[in-house]
Amino acid sequence: MKKLRNYETVSEALNDLVKRGYTTDFLVHAEQECLLCNKTALQLSPEEFEIDETYRFEGTTDPGDEMILYAISSPKHNIKGTVVNAFGIYSDSKTSKIIERLKNHVE
Repeated sequence: MKKLRNYETVSEALNDLVKRGYTTDFLVHAEQECLLCNKTALQLSPEEFEIDETYRFEGTTDPGDEMILYAISSPKHNIKGTVVNAFGIYSDSKTSKIIERLKNHVE
């Protein structure tokens, strides 16, 4: 099992992941239940991805800072990137549903 790194902030984690090749920012397209790369307009089904690493950040003073960062890859499409999702009171249920599909795919 891969040892995860410790990051203090989401931006620190994102910067390191970019250095390690996770250069695509994916958005969750809830209506079509897919991940979307804005740069290429590529739409990919969650089944085409693997979650390589997951990082959870808890806001110490602001609940709006509670985030989960996923480092994902798709060998089929030769692409690596990140998906960010809030949790707690600011979570998006549609986004969480798609992320849950991704997590189940890994298991």
